[in-house]
Amino acid sequence: MFHYFARRFLLIIPTLLGISLVMFVITQFVPGGPVEQIIQQFQMASANEGGAGGGFGMGAQTIPDEALEEMRRSFGFDKPLVTRYFVWLGHLLRLDLGTSYRTNEPVWDMIRSRFPVSLYFGLLGFFLAYLVCIPLGVIKAIRHGSTFDVVSSAIVFIGYSIPGFALGTLLLVLFGGGSFWDVFPLGKFRSVDWNDLPAVVQRIEDRDEVCDEFGDFDWNRMTFAGKVLDQVSHTVLPVLCYMVGSFATLTVVTKNSVMENLGQDYVRTAFAKGLKERRVIFVHVLRNSMIPIATGLGHAIGLIMAGSYLIEQVFDINGIGMLGYTSLLNRDYPVALGILMINAVLTLVGNIFSDMLYAAVDPRIRFQ
Repeated sequence: MFHYFARRFLLIIPTLLGISLVMFVITQFVPGGPVEQIIQQFQMASANEGGAGGGFGMGAQTIPDEALEEMRRSFGFDKPLVTRYFVWLGHLLRLDLGTSYRTNEPVWDMIRSRFPVSLYFGLLGFFLAYLVCIPLGVIKAIRHGSTFDVVSSAIVFIGYSIPGFALGTLLLVLFGGGSFWDVFPLGKFRSVDWNDLPAVVQRIEDRDEVCDEFGDFDWNRMTFAGKVLDQVSHTVLPVLCYMVGSFATLTVVTKNSVMENLGQDYVRTAFAKGLKERRVIFVHVLRNSMIPIATGLGHAIGLIMAGSYLIEQVFDINGIGMLGYTSLLNRDYPVALGILMINAVLTLVGNIFSDMLYAAVDPRIRFQ
């Protein structure tokens, strides 16, 4: 089995090379690159200046050819595609993801700054999904065909059919202070003044002076409990949207696995020996039913970079998803390629880890 997993890890190298080549070529041929965007911005600015001056002559201005060549050279577009790919690959092998075209910041620093947000929502959504779906699947298997089973299945699959970003928009309309209830904030990871309040308290002790300088504050947020409450209020709606995609799948897998094991001979033997139903289900059946569910734990590695592009856009959460979304819109190729490559590595490693868990949980499995 060791040789099998060793081969799997070695296969990551050619797989990543193929992924990197495909992603790099696609990004280079997408219209509207950084040079084209600069040209468009220049033409729009010229047109606006011409309109402000009472004429349209300025709108005809163009960037000189020498300036265009200098811009292409600064972005590396003066080299052939193959050369650009190997230059980028060489930096990648040295763990250098490059520099953002838009902000001129190192891509590593941009990803690292958003890493805690993606980790927070990814792991929280993952654990809550398992915490809810496994007991729900067990109850549905025990009560198969009952009213509870039918109603819960309808609710689960209705939620599964709704995209996460669409559900997020609906939740904000219902609970974000629109035409209905003002229960949760409209977005963001935290309140704007979440980190600034301790500094304000240290600098100014008189609350009246604080109110005069900074306006009205919710003083309860200055306490630890207030910060926790603020974080929870910004977490509930996005986490629901993160969970809705995997909720139905995990519940159905749990239910089907439990029902399959309930029909096995060892269960009938356990009941014949006089064991109580609770012990048979939660000690014998559930343990064997967890085999297909436990393999999904390997994909938790990918949650480090998790983050739905559209969900984070709806809730204005500045995580990896938002960063990837804006980099694609702005044709910020180094950032987009860096995020895609990290996601590819984590996905491949997570798949191998899932197989390792499968072999560890089920001793009958032997990979050759």
